[in-house]
Amino acid sequence: MQKITVLYGHPTDPEAFEKYYKKNHLPLTATMKGVARLELTKFLGTPDGHKAEYYRMAELYFSTPQQMQETMGSPEGQATVLDLSNFATGGVNVIIGTVENVK
Repeated sequence: MQKITVLYGHPTDPEAFEKYYKKNHLPLTATMKGVARLELTKFLGTPDGHKAEYYRMAELYFSTPQQMQETMGSPEGQATVLDLSNFATGGVNVIIGTVENVK
């Protein structure tokens, strides 16, 4: 299984970020066919009480590398990527990996 991890930096206006993210970006993400699973995390902080390095994380899972490429290369995938500049004022880091399940 392949995974795209999107790490969002702390936005300049968290309230505006959350409003746009929930009302605009997530519905746009839902139009992408081929996403096997989507997990969203809003960070609370570090174990020692400090501010987390990132504000939010989105993890998009795909059954194969080919499915990931097809989905992200689609018009819906491209629209979702282009939408990041509309709300991610704290910057975005995107990384791709292979999921290894360990029991």
